Amino acid sequence: MRIVTNTGADRVIDLMLPEMKPGHRLDAVTSALSLFAYAAAMSESNQLAQARLLLPRDDIDLERLAAEADRMARNQLQTRWLAKRFAEWLRAKAEVRRAAGRVPQGALVLRDENGEPRQAVLGALALSTEGLGTTPGNPLNLIHASETPEESRLISQWFDLQWTALQARPDEK
Repeated sequence: MRIVTNTGADRVIDLMLPEMKPGHRLDAVTSALSLFAYAAAMSESNQLAQARLLLPRDDIDLERLAAEADRMARNQLQTRWLAKRFAEWLRAKAEVRRAAGRVPQGALVLRDENGEPRQAVLGALALSTEGLGTTPGNPLNLIHASETPEESRLISQWFDLQWTALQARPDEK
């Protein structure tokens, strides 16, 4: 495992985008789900075959628009357009499950068309602009990225355990 600084050319998004290919799949445990994070990876996200999103319980704010770092993006007046595209993507590609409480840390696993984990990232990250590194975040956040197939496999197994422990409820989208 290596530490990701989430700045410059060493950002979570830079690890994700090369593995977001047609037929690949994204598994994510996240405390936030930002429209502007989706915008940063929209064309690549649309290529994915499927996404599984594990979110905090439904009464916890996902910060879809509220992050201070997203102010410039909100000022571009594309929020409504983005929200529509994101809702379409969720309906077409995503399965959503809710945790029983808060999500204390994030995890992202990108799998190939055979379901084999290709890249995994774990730590103080979320599907937000700060969590992906497209806007400045807390420099004390600790994020680890897999460097070997075995490390990716271990994180993917952890995700699979969390996913299967939760009940499927299609109305969660």
